[in-house]
Amino acid sequence: MSLINTEVLPFKATAYKNRKFIKVTEADFRGKWSVVFFYPADFTFVCPTELEDLQNNYGTFQQLGVEIYSVSTDTHFAHKAWHDTSPAIAKIEYTMIGDPTHVISRNFGVLIEEAGLADRGTFVIDPNGRIQVVEITAGGIGRDANELLRKIKAAQYVHAHPGEVCPAKWQEGEKTLAPSLDLIGKI
Repeated sequence: MSLINTEVLPFKATAYKNRKFIKVTEADFRGKWSVVFFYPADFTFVCPTELEDLQNNYGTFQQLGVEIYSVSTDTHFAHKAWHDTSPAIAKIEYTMIGDPTHVISRNFGVLIEEAGLADRGTFVIDPNGRIQVVEITAGGIGRDANELLRKIKAAQYVHAHPGEVCPAKWQEGEKTLAPSLDLIGKI
């Protein structure tokens, strides 16, 4: 079953942000655009490169009104320890959610049950708490924040302009399409 256009299911979790432990629920995803970025585990190899890439682009995400939430099945204590020891992770300013109970990973359909870890899943959530983008990749394939930013801009455009759609490789400011019978077979 696809999660596209579904509401984020309820959860409660503890996260690490700005040297503090905070509580996070699905309600935190409402009223703004959010990215929920699952990764397998702290203290690994590909994961810190992805999280650092998100941080390096965090200002751009914020300019677009987007908040980042990274999630792994590690605890919030592990997130703090990783933040305190890894030069890449020490830069992170966004929320790092711990999911040791696997509730969030199951809600988003990314839990690898036999391993107790999350797949590399990326979810873009609109201000109504509905999932607009889903991307899941194999463990060895790192993601790119610039690709994610392009998808967010397209999702925001379509959300703000009902009746218009963004074609392949669409970039901000480029022409969109208004689906109609007149376009069928002409593209």
